[in-house]
Amino acid sequence: MSIPKVDWNGVQFAWGIPTVLDRFVQQLLLGELQPLYEPTFSQHSWGFRPGRGAHNAVKSAQRILTEEAKSWVVDMDIKGFFDNVDHDILMRLISLQIRDKRVLKLIGRMLRAGVWEQGRVSKPTGKGTPQGGPLSPLLANIYLDVLDKELERRGLSFSRYADDCNIYVGSEKAAQRVLEGITKFVAQRLKLEISASKSGVDRPWKRKFLGFRLSPEAIIEVGDKAIERFRERVRQLWTNKQNATSTQMRDQWKCYIRGWWQYYQLTGNTKPLLAQDGWIRRHMRKYFWQRWHSSKGRLKSLRKLGIRYPLLGGAKSGRGAWRMAKHPVMQKALSNRTLRRYGFLCFADLLG
Repeated sequence: MSIPKVDWNGVQFAWGIPTVLDRFVQQLLLGELQPLYEPTFSQHSWGFRPGRGAHNAVKSAQRILTEEAKSWVVDMDIKGFFDNVDHDILMRLISLQIRDKRVLKLIGRMLRAGVWEQGRVSKPTGKGTPQGGPLSPLLANIYLDVLDKELERRGLSFSRYADDCNIYVGSEKAAQRVLEGITKFVAQRLKLEISASKSGVDRPWKRKFLGFRLSPEAIIEVGDKAIERFRERVRQLWTNKQNATSTQMRDQWKCYIRGWWQYYQLTGNTKPLLAQDGWIRRHMRKYFWQRWHSSKGRLKSLRKLGIRYPLLGGAKSGRGAWRMAKHPVMQKALSNRTLRRYGFLCFADLLG
């Protein structure tokens, strides 16, 4: 079956979930095949490999900018990579290393297996490897290792994580030439298409890589789109339409912001994140103002929070919730210290 997931760019894609037996078999295959392929993979490949990850890929890009002084980047994204992996090419690549026909036959059957979706099993198309299975990441790296080896053969500096690849060069002219050449190579050798909308040539600080960007001083920063998606999630989480208790809202929020920060703590510039704190707390105060419903409920809640007249008179205000979130009565009732005491965290609390 498949379930919807979202990639680094916020684009939804299908995530295939194998059956328990299929997952067991794939895990066994992975345990045997990964040690064979790991030594052959490029040092510039960071995705889906033991001891490597997105942070390593971003740090590698930072090192290239710092040590090699490359001031232009070819930001390359393969269009629908996992849906367009050619089975014939992939099986030919695997057969160069694996001679056992039984193993090859088993992998082929897995690739051709349909996906249960909307009450039916999809028919095999001769291409694509579903995301979600234990073996799929290794198959992806086997396929894209052809690209890595070509980039190395050309003497290019690059960092690749799955189908996201940044190639660093010294001039705009060189960058355009590399993009054109690699686009042709990917189409001819791998039967894949470079996404025109997501790929391009520019200064590194004007492009993003795995949700991050590199400043002109090669400082790792959170990308603008990542912050935009974070703000959108804040709006979704702090809405009065949710049927949840205050404790549930707090725990849900803590889980999200801690998980988000765990990934983006790689940033060397926290100012854009700290600038969000006041806006986040305003959403929290707006939520509680709406949750208290009427002037009677607001009077009761504000009294519990230690508010007295004349400031308590604000409970009867007819202003909208967003405006009241900035009103002195809410600023005092749910001060930064109070929100922190009850566990409603912001970035300043995480940075400590």
